[in-house]
Amino acid sequence: MKKKKLFTLLIAGMLLFSGNVFAQDTDITDDIIPKQYPKKYTPAYMKQITPAYKCVGNDEIFYVALDMLKDTTGMFSRNAILGNNLSQKPVKIEFRDLGQINQDYASFDALGWKKGKRLYIYINNKHKDAPAGALAALLAHEALHQDEFNSLAEETYAWTMEATVWEEILRLFPESDDKSSSLVKRENTLKKLLEKGNHTNVYIKKSVMQNSGYKDLPSYSPGFESL
Repeated sequence: MKKKKLFTLLIAGMLLFSGNVFAQDTDITDDIIPKQYPKKYTPAYMKQITPAYKCVGNDEIFYVALDMLKDTTGMFSRNAILGNNLSQKPVKIEFRDLGQINQDYASFDALGWKKGKRLYIYINNKHKDAPAGALAALLAHEALHQDEFNSLAEETYAWTMEATVWEEILRLFPESDDKSSSLVKRENTLKKLLEKGNHTNVYIKKSVMQNSGYKDLPSYSPGFESL
């Protein structure tokens, strides 16, 4: 009888111990923040902000990127993506194999696209592991392309916006500077051009002019009438 009672107590103790371990594991899992996100973007915080951003698509990292644009020069771009643009509809954002759209776009980092009355931003699949902060800077650029027209002036403005936002993101979220990311390398290159030009677009404009991908672009487009 004593043996049976002892065995019952041992089982109860094991269940209690297992239950505590399970509860601890659950708590830990609930607090896990993806490596690409700044520390403030806890699961609880993500649940809070998701309703404001889910209109842009299904990739949660874009919600983080858009939220990071608050209190930066990229606030204009954030609002444009959320619907304050020429289409008056939220811009849809997704990762894509850009070569499937056109082989000429295969190496592009991102692409602004207009289909009917809807605007899209396609981010190259190779940047799926990029920090949300780098994606925020890239989105600040792409949100400026809101129609089927483009120009050297528009690209110069968009690149300068991207560099400026990246600089601000690094001040707010320094952990975004993951130098193993190819997108971060792009952003740091633009930042150096901005700094070299004493925070003017002089060197960014020169880089845009020399970009072979822009060789057929006109000098100006609607809304971007000066270089």
